[in-house]
Amino acid sequence: MLRNRLITAAILIPIVVAGILLLPSDIFAVVLGLLLLLGAREMSQLAGFKSPVAQGLFMAALAGGMLAVFFALAAQTQRPLQLAAGVVWIVATVLLVTRASPVTPVSRRRPGILLLGGIILLVAWCSVLTLHQRAEHGPALVLFLFVLIWTADSGAYFAGRAWGVRKLSPQVSPGKTWAGVGGAMAGALLCALVLEYLGLVPLALPATLLLCLLVTAVSIGGDLFESLLKRQAQVKDSGSLLPGHGGALDRIDSLLAAAPVFAAGLSLLERTA
Repeated sequence: MLRNRLITAAILIPIVVAGILLLPSDIFAVVLGLLLLLGAREMSQLAGFKSPVAQGLFMAALAGGMLAVFFALAAQTQRPLQLAAGVVWIVATVLLVTRASPVTPVSRRRPGILLLGGIILLVAWCSVLTLHQRAEHGPALVLFLFVLIWTADSGAYFAGRAWGVRKLSPQVSPGKTWAGVGGAMAGALLCALVLEYLGLVPLALPATLLLCLLVTAVSIGGDLFESLLKRQAQVKDSGSLLPGHGGALDRIDSLLAAAPVFAAGLSLLERTA
């Protein structure tokens, strides 16, 4: 498993980095949108919609939402949506970590989950795009967000394997531990120091540290949310697109939560700097 994960990551990471740094924002929006549409298909399956027609309609509706956001909503209009999504993700993370009741399998179709999934995917897409379109250091900030998530995920994986004993959220995701959280936070602190050193944002070090720690905490919430959906649907992975990594949704679950928090938090902190 680890070997497949490393091989897949070694192939994908250079492609992702090149796409973020080299593609114009409009082309980047299309590529990112296609990735999220793959995630939308898997989201519809987790919501109990097995019909290819239903999945296709959901993907088409999300694509239409992306087009509407791209052409109709300015970055200033999107910020309140990102802020609201950030607050919701913070609350959701706390609720998922503290959940005490067992997860009940669900076999019926759940339109509410489908609607919620569409909103999550759309807000995450516009959040990443808003960062990429920034006049100063836009693509570099998007790359930093991805590196922050990757570093936190790697720190959680290896720290959890080495020292993980106490479960983080045993009802939702028995494999995650508080030691893994510690590894993720250590990675976040390292990334914050790098961000401060590079001078990509006009923030004092304490604000940079706070932002990176909060984004990392919420990224864990995004992972837990997908774990909850998978346990309800009684599947191990959202798909089989990537060897050793599962489906597209398995790779972007942390990003879905982290992107609006990072975009909104960065905007708020810059105003107070």
